[in-house]
Amino acid sequence: MTSMSAMAGFRDSSQTMSLVAFTTVATLTLLLCVLTGPDRDGLDEFYTGYGSLSPLRNGLAIAGDYISAASVLGTGGVIALYGYDGMVLALSTALSLMLLMFLLAEPLRNAGRFTMGDAFARRMPGRSVRMVACAVTVTALMPLMLVQLAGAGQLLAFILGFSSESLQTGCIIGLGALMISYAAIGGMKGTALIQILKIVMLIGSGAVIAVLVLQRFHWDLGLFFDTAARRSGAGTAFLHSGLQFAGGPSPRLDMISSQLTVVLGGACLPHITMRMYTASSARQVRRSMSWAVSSVALFVVIVTVVGFGATALVGRAAIARADPQGNTAYLLGSRAVFGADVSTAETLLFTAVTTAVFLTLLASVAGMILACANSLAHDVFAARVEEMPVRREMTLARYSALAVGVPAIVLATLIQHRGLQPLVTLSFCLGASAIAPALVYSLFWRRYTRTGLLSTLIGGTLGVLLLMPGTNLVSGSPAAAFPGADFNWFPFTTTGLVTIPLGFACGWLGTVASGRQKEEEQRRRYEAMEGSILAGAVRRGEGAQNDRRKSPA
Repeated sequence: MTSMSAMAGFRDSSQTMSLVAFTTVATLTLLLCVLTGPDRDGLDEFYTGYGSLSPLRNGLAIAGDYISAASVLGTGGVIALYGYDGMVLALSTALSLMLLMFLLAEPLRNAGRFTMGDAFARRMPGRSVRMVACAVTVTALMPLMLVQLAGAGQLLAFILGFSSESLQTGCIIGLGALMISYAAIGGMKGTALIQILKIVMLIGSGAVIAVLVLQRFHWDLGLFFDTAARRSGAGTAFLHSGLQFAGGPSPRLDMISSQLTVVLGGACLPHITMRMYTASSARQVRRSMSWAVSSVALFVVIVTVVGFGATALVGRAAIARADPQGNTAYLLGSRAVFGADVSTAETLLFTAVTTAVFLTLLASVAGMILACANSLAHDVFAARVEEMPVRREMTLARYSALAVGVPAIVLATLIQHRGLQPLVTLSFCLGASAIAPALVYSLFWRRYTRTGLLSTLIGGTLGVLLLMPGTNLVSGSPAAAFPGADFNWFPFTTTGLVTIPLGFACGWLGTVASGRQKEEEQRRRYEAMEGSILAGAVRRGEGAQNDRRKSPA
């Protein structure tokens, strides 16, 4: 989100209304966290909310965590600029959650207790596994956090009419402090309720805008898409695949790489997988995921209509001028549907849309900070001692939120005026290349060893970090993070086509290198707990760290 000047004509009254709405939302959500926050002795309550959320509420919370600002603004922008390719990207996000639902959700819930490190240590106990899991968690989520934080500050600065850089930086710092408070005070239950509020507002306001967009074209989908194609400047190519990657050396392979990265990486990011532990049973996981997938599917329809509507009503050239990445398209489309004269009711509706986007940014970062803080406190600090008091771990978790959030705020202020798309892609690539292979192997491969697990996590992560700087998102194009430089040597926009197979290969090689004895030992260990992991036959009781203590009721 860079420039939103194309919307500068919006009336001053809407800025006042937005300020009131944002202040009210921030106050109410913070109050919600205070009221629902865990007791000092409630470790399970802080990490999982005691599994007290119903499947509907838990499903909405999962969908809320999954639909980040990158999904709302980024995907909406790709749809508005590239048409069909953007729609495929939106569908890939829904497919990713379905993959998690059918393949990983239940075994993950059965294997873990609080964090991704728990799920890995269930089979392979040890500090090294937990520390590497924590490092990968923070590495995968920090880039996405920075994007949301920088975007939240810029959105708030625009809506409130701030133009100076110092005021925008102040917005980022203030919002960052608010997000840290959400995670530290509310824990899992508090952030879940914010996610629920966010997803209801986002889908509710978006659905109304989508209906108004279609009404502008008399519900004639043919006219709707034809107008979007005509105003895109690309003609019928706008409605066919290939426009987004047309300038690259291998457009088809580039598109496959991008979709593969989104499908495998999106739902495997730690702030999504941690929601699996909030369900009290395998049946609750299935029902929660059904609600989550339904909510995300509805959002995909909404963002597709609003994205195409933005192109049809505003024009692709105007969207690209406002922001080369198209991140303003969702708001531009929402604004354009009202026409030149805006009534008070329409101003209220647009304020609801901007508030929903604002809350999306807040909630997304709060969930990511919580996932990193939980892993840091539980997998690194608590794992160092045999028996850590519950109150001390709770305190550590809250300080960990501060330890993660403060560097994120500082980095977000430093990068706020650069192209942020490489950071979003980096997070998804890490999820697809390191976390997804590690989860699949540890949950389903009997012979998988500790060396194999560490090789998967470290090898997949290093592969992404080495290849990502060579993509055209970082340099070599006008929309890159460094448009004036050109060290673009990697032929694809994402690293997935290379690093996903690399992650799986590293796991296999590490396991083979462990030797027959280690493989057999792991096979016997896995078979002893297979029924528990795959069918939930035993309630998460095994694992050195999982049974370490129980929280008081």
